[in-house]
Amino acid sequence: MELFKKSIVIGIISGVLSGVACLIFTKVYQEALYLDFSKIVTTGNLFGASIFACTLASIGFWGLKTLLPKFGEIIFNFLFSILSFASIIGPIGFKLPLDFEFPEMFPGYAIPMHFFPALIWFTLRPLIKFTDPKLISFIK
Repeated sequence: MELFKKSIVIGIISGVLSGVACLIFTKVYQEALYLDFSKIVTTGNLFGASIFACTLASIGFWGLKTLLPKFGEIIFNFLFSILSFASIIGPIGFKLPLDFEFPEMFPGYAIPMHFFPALIWFTLRPLIKFTDPKLISFIK
């Protein structure tokens, strides 16, 4: 149970940090290119999606690590990476309202942020220590 708690905490922390990274990226992108997509992608959307993705990833990590102690982590890493790439289909196919200027710039704005949750989650992942007796043999 301790691994689950640590995984959830890392998920929430990485989600918040990912939301901050998205917010910074939004400010830089929009100010550099004089664009405003705030009516479509709000700050709440950025943080909500980031926290949801990272928390869900942590639950998936915990589940795979519990079910498959030897291969769960590599399977999880592969799935999280594939799902991050698959998620960019959304911004590519998104139809902006006709009154938005430079709609062709939206994918360039939204796509990089789809990788922030995975990037930050993978960065914080080493903070999860394996104390579950079933996993101790795998660590040594």
